[in-house]
This record gives sequence, C-alpha cells and structure tokens, in this order.
Amino acid sequence: MARSIERYLRMMPKARGVRCVEHFWYPAADVHRTRDGWVVKVELAGVAPDELELRIEGDTLRVVGCRRDEVLSESVSCHQLEITYSRFEKTIRFPCPIEGASIERRYKDGLLVLRLKSQEECD
Repeated sequence: MARSIERYLRMMPKARGVRCVEHFWYPAADVHRTRDGWVVKVELAGVAPDELELRIEGDTLRVVGCRRDEVLSESVSCHQLEITYSRFEKTIRFPCPIEGASIERRYKDGLLVLRLKSQEECD
C-alpha cells in the first residue's frame, strides 16, 4: 500500500522550487553458485554503465549507482509515473567471504552480470 501511495504522490503536480526527497530503489537480482564462485545478475534498466560502483566487504557485495531521468525541453503534464529515478543500492550477502574475489563485469540491455571467482570454500 505504501508504494501505491508513493506513486500517487509522485503524480501530483509539484510546486516550483520545491524538491522531493530522493528515495532509494532496490533493483531485483539473481545469485547462482558455480564451481569456481558466483554469478550475480542485477536488473538495471535505464542505468548508464558509468553510474555503477561495486563494493565488496567480507561476505557482502554492494552495487550502487543512480538512474537518471532525461530532461525534457518542453513543458509536460504527467499522466502516469511508475519508474523511480534516483540513487539505488543492492546489497547481497553470501554464505562465505567473497573479499578478494576477482570480478568479471558485463552490462548489456539493462542487465549487469557479475562473475565472482573466489578460492574461498563455501558450505
């Protein structure tokens, strides 16, 4: 229900000079175990690759960035707003440490695919 209220409030006209509080959004992710590590897929449609930052600490991976809206050069009246444009953070905890893992990164068609290769044994 909170999300539907938030969407409704975003559809209301904004007063000039008043800035809405930015909210984080949390993209969906899939995590797969492989023989030599992990494959992580994060859904990031509309995010520029240079807006992405990866952080690994202990057993945690953080994907941080921002999805920005295009600036329209003409006056528009919004009819429907469902896409969140703001900073995001996706935090994934693994059952074992991944710090020091090598990372292969591929970003295509709005999907970030990370291959984490680690020597750590994980039960």
